[in-house]
Amino acid sequence: MSEEKHHIVPYRVYIIILLALLALTFASIGITRIELGAYTVAGAIIFACIKSFLVLTYFMHLKYDKKYIKIMVAFVFSIFVVVLVITFLDYLYR
Repeated sequence: MSEEKHHIVPYRVYIIILLALLALTFASIGITRIELGAYTVAGAIIFACIKSFLVLTYFMHLKYDKKYIKIMVAFVFSIFVVVLVITFLDYLYR
């Protein structure tokens, strides 16, 4: 534990990420007002994935973690993508 390096992130980075998260939140709300048909849900999910990436990277400090933790998170995201693809395929062929 004592050999770990500590990282200091300036407040400016957190403010930029906060503004990006707010903009993406309003964009995901705004996309529901536009009639895109089947792409509305896909657009909202893309915004949600980008927001979760930002939260994981900066607020949960995954950017500064060890490689094996990044690999585990990537594995979980890949399972999430597979579940989404299966769900959309089920929705498409009903």
